Amino acid sequence: MPPSVPTARPQLERHFTLLQASALNMSNMVGIGPFITIPLLMAALGGPQSLLGWLVALLITLPDALIWAELGAALPGSGGSYVFLREAFGPKRWGRLMAFLFIWQFLFSGPLEIASGYIGFAKYLRYIWEGMTPDQAKLLAAGLGAVNLVLLYRRITHVAKLTVALWIGTLLTTGAVILTGAAHFNPQRAFDFPPNAFQFSLGFLFGLGAAARIGVYDYLGYYDICYIGDEVRDPGRTIPRSVILSLLVVALLYILIHLSIIGIVPWREFVPPEAHPQSDFVVSIMMERVYGKEIARWFTLLILWTTVGSVFALLLGYSRIPFAAARDGLFFAPFARLHTQGFPALSLLVLGGIAIGCSFFSLDAVINALLTTRILVQFVGQTAGVILLRRTQPDLPRPYRLWLYPLPCGIALVGWLYLFATSDQSAIGIGLISLLAGVVAYLLFDRKRGRTRGE
Repeated sequence: MPPSVPTARPQLERHFTLLQASALNMSNMVGIGPFITIPLLMAALGGPQSLLGWLVALLITLPDALIWAELGAALPGSGGSYVFLREAFGPKRWGRLMAFLFIWQFLFSGPLEIASGYIGFAKYLRYIWEGMTPDQAKLLAAGLGAVNLVLLYRRITHVAKLTVALWIGTLLTTGAVILTGAAHFNPQRAFDFPPNAFQFSLGFLFGLGAAARIGVYDYLGYYDICYIGDEVRDPGRTIPRSVILSLLVVALLYILIHLSIIGIVPWREFVPPEAHPQSDFVVSIMMERVYGKEIARWFTLLILWTTVGSVFALLLGYSRIPFAAARDGLFFAPFARLHTQGFPALSLLVLGGIAIGCSFFSLDAVINALLTTRILVQFVGQTAGVILLRRTQPDLPRPYRLWLYPLPCGIALVGWLYLFATSDQSAIGIGLISLLAGVVAYLLFDRKRGRTRGE
């Protein structure tokens, strides 16, 4: 019998340029996030001082972005954090555990993040469809999930072009909000601080943590290109530039959007959100105050377009993670198969389907659950991982090296632990239980894998 020929690993096409990579990241980041979460962020601290939430979130995510940049440039491949954690902690033992835990928590947090966009889409559509019932809103959110799957079920060359087209819609939307705010900005309205706004206390510390968590949620996605590293041209240069550029540009946009809104619509009219239904579409209210109802309706359509761009970018990047793990033997084998047009169809369908199911939950529950399940393994794990990788593989080619190493690692670690510790107890419980369940699932998976290989 002739010797068997090893099966070649499925290969993806390197197509994303710096422009397309930045478009992917920024479309992911902007989306519906700031348009629906600014009222929640304002409520966390009870006034314009909530702007500190954006700044604290940036102080945490900027050093984290530098970590992503070094890891993404040195280890470009489909899966992002999966690849980083596996290599940093050692692919033969602890790296397998960390990679598995990341995939495990990602099966919850990834679809939850996508679902938050679906939920936000339905909330803003209420401005146009004023009689929408809660059940209809849930069905609309699920319907958007189905449309998103259809858009992504195609070859990557078409997807890259569509990514830029959706990004243009994102830029138009944010640009219109910022320009309107600049032209009609009222500083007395914007900086109408309540009494004792900056009085430091334990309550202020927890409120700032809540505001920063919302800010981090809105920033999520600056690293999305790392998940499809196998599809990036010149990844050693493209990935670091797109990650850092995307975060800095979008952080500035968010602060300007925040100021634009509270400079036109008094913050007391939409805080707290549960007492003001119009907080679900506060940007539409802002445009109505300036241009009237009809223009505001058209602008709401632009926000909905932006939302589609965001969830499109999320599902595109996230669908590559189970594919990469299965290709390396750390996840179920069917997920490693590529469609005839060159994309991981099963991974796309499974994650997209779970996201549709998650869209039936409330927005607050979705945001809290996705952050607490993600912080410990992904963000804290990568912070430790970049340090380990420097020690264990000092000769690994690093087209980009972390600035001021190891200072950013320490800042990021303190920041992530602060956000986790100031979460409410139920959210912390979800994070810890999901982590423990992941360890048990890994032990079962590894035992079955060992029996299959005769180990």
